This record gives sequence, structure tokens and C-alpha cells, in this order.
Amino acid sequence: MRITELLDIKSIDLNASPANKRETLDAAVELMAKSGKITDKEAYKKLVYAREEESTTGVGEGIAIPHGKGACVAKPGLAAMVIKNGVDFEALDDEPVNILFLIAAPDTKDNVHLDVLSKLSMMLMDEDFRNNLINAKGPQDFINIIDAADEERKSVDESLAETSIDNGGAKIVAVTSCPTGIAHTYMAAEGLEKAAKKAGIQIKIETRGSSGAKNILTDADIAAADAVIVAADAKVPMDRFAGKKLIQRKVADGINKADELVALAVSGEAPVFEASGAEGKEEKKSGGGAHNVYTWLMAGVSHMLPFVVGGGILVAIAFLIDTIAGYGASGSGNFGSITPLAALFKNLGGTAMGLMVPVLAGYIAYAIADRPGLAVGFTGGLLASNGNAALANFVFADGKNIVLGDATTPLGGFSQFLAKFGFQAGGNTVSGFLGGIAAGFLAGGIVLLLQKICAKMPAALDGIKPMLIYPLVGIFLEGLIMIFILNPVIGVVNTSLSNMLQAIGDSGMLWLLGMILGAMMAIDMGGPINKAAYVFGTGMLTQASASNDPAFQQIAYISMAAVMVGGMCPPVGIALANLLFPKKFTKAEKSTVVTNFIMGASFITEGAIPFAAADPIHVIPATLVGSGVAGLLVAVFKCTLMAPHGGLFVVATIGNPLMYLLAWLVGSVITCILLGLLKKPAQEF
Repeated sequence: MRITELLDIKSIDLNASPANKRETLDAAVELMAKSGKITDKEAYKKLVYAREEESTTGVGEGIAIPHGKGACVAKPGLAAMVIKNGVDFEALDDEPVNILFLIAAPDTKDNVHLDVLSKLSMMLMDEDFRNNLINAKGPQDFINIIDAADEERKSVDESLAETSIDNGGAKIVAVTSCPTGIAHTYMAAEGLEKAAKKAGIQIKIETRGSSGAKNILTDADIAAADAVIVAADAKVPMDRFAGKKLIQRKVADGINKADELVALAVSGEAPVFEASGAEGKEEKKSGGGAHNVYTWLMAGVSHMLPFVVGGGILVAIAFLIDTIAGYGASGSGNFGSITPLAALFKNLGGTAMGLMVPVLAGYIAYAIADRPGLAVGFTGGLLASNGNAALANFVFADGKNIVLGDATTPLGGFSQFLAKFGFQAGGNTVSGFLGGIAAGFLAGGIVLLLQKICAKMPAALDGIKPMLIYPLVGIFLEGLIMIFILNPVIGVVNTSLSNMLQAIGDSGMLWLLGMILGAMMAIDMGGPINKAAYVFGTGMLTQASASNDPAFQQIAYISMAAVMVGGMCPPVGIALANLLFPKKFTKAEKSTVVTNFIMGASFITEGAIPFAAADPIHVIPATLVGSGVAGLLVAVFKCTLMAPHGGLFVVATIGNPLMYLLAWLVGSVITCILLGLLKKPAQEF
């Protein structure tokens, strides 16, 4: 099959001038529809957009190759656009796109068209070929240019077969792969081949595309190579490269940074790859530093997300049940668990949400150090979410004596040290999701260090390393650092924050108190700063119930209103941003829109945690400002709240409710707008 067999002359536009990416894709789909190769234009358009949401198909060098594969495609086809003035397509190199080929692929076992499309992808890496297409005099000339180049160009298999190594000179081997395996895989291979040829280096490239692995590297190839390059966003068998100098990057780097990768391979400075026998582990450990950190973090976030969604909605249902039962206006601290059915839902939801931080930490550690990191990471996450064990639960409750019945035994100096610094009250030392992130990276680092230390142990002891040494020593070291360093520091911060809030409240500056309380609720969403604000608000409620001073009661109720509105803004602001700025979020993140609206309305701030964990630098400033403004407005409007939880389900306990809702809306919209301004377009690895 030739490339031009897929391209209908009616599906070529050489004078396109779309204003943005969306217009570009819509126009390309219209061109494809003219060819008659798709049976449902709207269904096909959804496939194209869904693929684009996963990651941009603007591959760089002015090229975009969007594609859709599904039952709505009757037979394989191409549509082509030349955009001489360029269009912003969010390309991997941030350069405008001048030439676009849209692919339509049927969902069948017959993949003969894949080889043709792969060949076109490789041809597009030739600058002269691209320029000829851009300057084509008409659609027929465009087709003729492709046909002539297709005639001269060898097939994909023949081209790959020419990438081989012998016994002379510097030589490298490479693997390229992407999740769809239609374009990026082969463009990266072409880029690496050209870069190696320019550098005078022998190279053999294995591609792992939709039609399977091609030009597979043999053991002899790998043994003879001076270095290995893996440019892939999909799983690649890695254990075969043990002991070789290896560079692992995104597939896009094989397209746009091929010269850099080849130069690094030739320099001899690439790290030596160590295999453990667990296939896929090394994929997670090697590669660029910033890319790896993001990948490790997202591994934790993606595993945490179901706990947030499932648990959060169950808790929201608990509030709804108690509201229907007539307790929405009670202001009770037991709201959400007053009726047995509500208590059941709240217990189930609370248990699931209680696992968020341990799962986050555990799977960050797993991404870094594979299975041995799980136990260490989970333990660190539990310590981050629960804080240090409450002193009152132990027989040395006073920190100075062991009390058993009527017998009292004084503690020694070291035991007093342990009691003082290792067993502080749990609520004062909870570090939340930020502590969970730290615990996950700490656990991964500890296990990697232990693996390195144990590498020289006798082979006979290999069996006890993952089952005994790594979990035993790893959990002990993780626990020491969390209990005696991180958690006590959090305790000091909590105490200081509480004292600061009390001083501001005593000064009468309600607007400042409201702003700070609102902002604190949106910084770490369930962490120490959030908890300090919430504990202050509920503490003020308790004092107000025992006070006969109307002025103090007003301060207390306004404080609680600022706390709750500050916690309601982040999930709703994030949900709005997902709707208004969809390209800023991943497909998984966009699927939580409804959930976040529900959580925000229920005062479940934790709905924002996956977003803050994935991109804290951009998300936290947006949520902080939005919630801070909402808290300020609540104080200015003198909105009051007599319930410690419940969100809209306890609206009957809110004083000046319309202004409260306005403050919530304003804070959420500010969060949304700031997210749209601050966040970069999403990338899925």
C-alpha cells in the first residue's frame, strides 16, 4: 500500500488559517469527513479530541499528527492541512505547526495501514520534504510530492534494518516507543538515526509500535554497544540492558533532542543501568530528573484518587441523610453521624479517606524503589496522616513515670526524651498530604540506599533482602525521621499558628482573621495548617457555647464561617477550572469535576488534594488566594456559622446565608481564574 492511497484529494487544504488548536482539529475532521472514510463524524471527532487530551500530537519541527481509531472509521485515511502562517498547537517544542496530517484508523485486526503511516511519519522528519509540501502548488502537486518521496523511500522494515552495528567504531543501540505507536515511535527512531549518522556513530534502533516490536535488539547487539538510549513513554523490557550505560527519556526527546541524546551516549557519562529482575522497575527509576520526580509523584496521586472520590462522596451522602432526617439545623458536632445510616456512610467514607495519605506515600515509594518501597512508604504515610501516637494512650502518660495500677516507676533520662519527642499528642503533629509526599520520597530514597548498601552482600542472602532487610531497616529509619524530626516540627508550627490566630482574634481585626483562616484552609487541605485553622474555629465554637458575651460569640461564629467557606472553595474552584480550562488538566483529573462540586458543597476540602499534590507550585497559590478572599468577605459581611461541618447541608445554621454563598462563589471563581493563568498545559506520562 502506498501513502497516497490513504489520501483523498478532497481532504487536502493547502491554505488553512485556523486561529487556534481547536479550530485546527475541527477543520481537519471536516476534511476527513469529505473523504467518506468515517461513518460518524461526531464520534470520530470525540476520538481525536480524546487522543489529544492524553498528550499533544504536535510533535515539533512544525508537524502535528493527530489521530483517531475506532469503529466509526470505515477504512484507513489521511487528511492534510498546510498552515503557512503557523498555528499554536501546544507542540512539544512550543513552536507553531505548519503542516498537519490527520489519521483515521479503523478498529480492526488488519493493520496494514500502520506501516504506511509509520513511513510517512519518518518521511516528515526530512526538512526538504516538509518544505516541498508547504510550497505545493495545488492538491494534486501535494499528492505527487508525497508519491515521489514514497517511491524513493524504503519501507519501515528496510529503513530499520539499515540501522545496525558491527565490530568497528563507536556504537549505540536504542529503543523507541509511545502508547499509540503510530507516529511518535517512528519519528523518534528517524531522529536518532539522523543524529547518529551526523555524529559518525553506528546505531541500531528497535521500535515498539502498534504493529509490534521491529528490528529487535539481540543480546549480541546490546553486548557490543557502548551505550543504550531508550526514548519511550510506553513499557519497554529493560532487564536486558543491565550493566550498560543507559539514557532514558520521553519519546518526544528522541524527536526534538536526538542530537543531545546521541552526544550524551557518546560522552560515556551516562549512568550504568542496574537490573533487579523485576521488569519495569528500572523504567521508573531512570531518565531525566524533573521528569522522574513528576512521574513518581503522579504514581502516588493516581493511586490516591479513588480513595478521595469514593470516600468523599460517601461522607457527603452521610451529611445528606442527616439533613433529610431533620438535623441540618442542629449545629451539632455529630452532624453526619447522628442517625445510624448516616454514621455507617460516614464511617466507610472516613475510613477510605483516611487511607489517602498512606496510599500517596506508599505508591510514590513504589514508583521509586519498586515493591520494597511499599511497606516503608505506607508506614511513613500513616505517620504523616495520624501524627505521633497520643501520649495519653500509654502508661507513661505524664512523660516522667510508668504507672501500672498503684505502682509508679520513674522514667530514666533517655525514656523521658522518647516520651517527650516521640509520643506527642497526635492531632498536633499531623503533617497531611505534604508530609505524605515527603514521606513517600523519603521512603523511596531509604530503600534505594539500602539496595545499594546490600548489593555487595553474598548472593545467598538475596532472598531475605526484600522480605526482611528492606522492610525492617527501612520502616525503622522512616519512622525515626518522621517521629523525631518531621512530626515534632509540625507540632511546633501548629502551636505557633494557634497562638497567632488567638492574638488576631483578641485584637478585633475580624477581616484579617477571616482572610487568614480562609487561606489556611486551602494551603495543605487536611494538613497541619488546615488543621490548625479548623481546630481554632471549632475551639471558638466550644467557647462560644459556654459564653454569655455576644461580642465574643460573634467573633467565634464568624471565625467558623471563614473556616468552612475557605475549605469549600478549593474543590469547586478546581472543578470550574477543569470546565473552563480543560487543556490544563489530565483526562483523569477532568473526570472528577462532578465529585469536586459535591465535595466542595459538603466542606470536604480533600477533593483538591490530588490536584495540589500533582502540581503544588501552581495549584496551592490559586486555592490560597481564592479561599483567603472568601474568608475575608465572610468576615466583612459578618456571616456566622454555628456548625463545625456540613457545608451547604447546614445552611440553616448560617447567619446572612446569601452573602455567605456570594463569598463562596467569589472565592471559587478567583481560584478558577488563577488556575487558568498559573497552570501549564497538562502532560500525561
